[in-house]
Amino acid sequence: MTGLIHPTYFPNIAHFWAVVNADSIHLEVFDNYQKQSYRNRTEIYGANGKLALTVPVSYTQKNRQLYKNVKIANEEQWQLLHLKSLQSAYSMSPFFEFYIDDFMPLFENKFDYILDFNLKCLDIIISSLQLNIRPIQSTVFEKEPINKTDYRNLVKRNSEVKTFESYTQVFTEKHGFIPNLSILDLLFNEGPNTELYLKKQELLII
Repeated sequence: MTGLIHPTYFPNIAHFWAVVNADSIHLEVFDNYQKQSYRNRTEIYGANGKLALTVPVSYTQKNRQLYKNVKIANEEQWQLLHLKSLQSAYSMSPFFEFYIDDFMPLFENKFDYILDFNLKCLDIIISSLQLNIRPIQSTVFEKEPINKTDYRNLVKRNSEVKTFESYTQVFTEKHGFIPNLSILDLLFNEGPNTELYLKKQELLII
C-alpha cells in the first residue's frame, strides 16, 4: 500500500501510523496552504492536559499560496517557547533524555518555510526510530490520487480517528489517557517500542 499524507509539524500518531504501515509513503507538497490545520500545529500532553504548539506563519487568506511558499514568522521567539514546553511536558518521561538531542537542530536553527521545517521534523523522527522509510515528495497535485491510499484528510484538526490503544503518559494519573497526540508523546513515553505499537494499531477515520 502506498500512502499519501501532508507533512505536518511533529505529526500526530494517526499520521505516523500511516507512515509506518505503508509500503511506501508520498508527501503532498503541491497543495494550497490552509489555516486551522496540523500543517503548523502539534498537540502534546502538558501538566494541565492537552497543549497546542503552533508555529506562526506569514499567511493571508486573501491570496492563495502554495504550502511550499508559506514563510514562518520568525519575529516571534516560538522555537524557544516550544522547546521549553516540551521540556516541561516530557522531562520526566522515560525516553526524553535519550531522544531530545536529535531534535535540537529544529529549535536552534532558523527555518524560512514551514514546509521545509516540517520535512526536517519528519526526517529526524524517522532517523530517531531507525525506520527504513524514504518518503517521496509529490511532483503534482492530484485531487483524486491514483494507486495511493489518501490520508490527506488527517491534516484537518477536526478529523476524528478511532482511539488507539492506551499507553502510559506522564500525566495519565491527573487527566487520563489523551489519544492521538504528537508522535513525540509516544516516542518520549515508549521509546524503541514506538514502531511496534504503531504496527499493532488499526486506523479508522470517522
